[in-house]
Amino acid sequence: MDIFTIVFWIIAIILTVVSFIKDKKKTVAAMKKSKSMMGHMLGEIIAIIFLIGLVITLIPPETIRQVLGSANTFISTIVSAVVGSITLIPAFVAFPLVGSLVDVGASIVPAVAFLTTLTMVGMVTFPLEKKAFGTKFAVTRNALSFGFAVMIALTMGVIL
Repeated sequence: MDIFTIVFWIIAIILTVVSFIKDKKKTVAAMKKSKSMMGHMLGEIIAIIFLIGLVITLIPPETIRQVLGSANTFISTIVSAVVGSITLIPAFVAFPLVGSLVDVGASIVPAVAFLTTLTMVGMVTFPLEKKAFGTKFAVTRNALSFGFAVMIALTMGVIL
């Protein structure tokens, strides 16, 4: 475990103890509720693990390295950003998926481009956004989000 994980565990334990001392009944009720919520999410968590395993199994690491590696960063970044823009995956699925892609050889810039456009740009949800906010707003927001997502990806490439 790294230092950040240890610190978060310590903070969580301390705050749980403080909450327990302050109001035992509410703390126990909150723990029961969170246990129930975790039980309901268990199927989704297992599905995420299988989805990531399926992607890594069907797409060999060499192909991921070749397509999303550092040899063709510009093209792979744009392609990843476009795919992220038209894909609708919950963020809690996308983060582990992107982490797994990076682990098997994807460059950080296309991975971040995919992740940021996935969460910031909504081509699948565009009709709903257009209906609620108008065409001009929806187009402007999505275009700006796409541009900023690519800038964030490039910045992350410089930082990391």
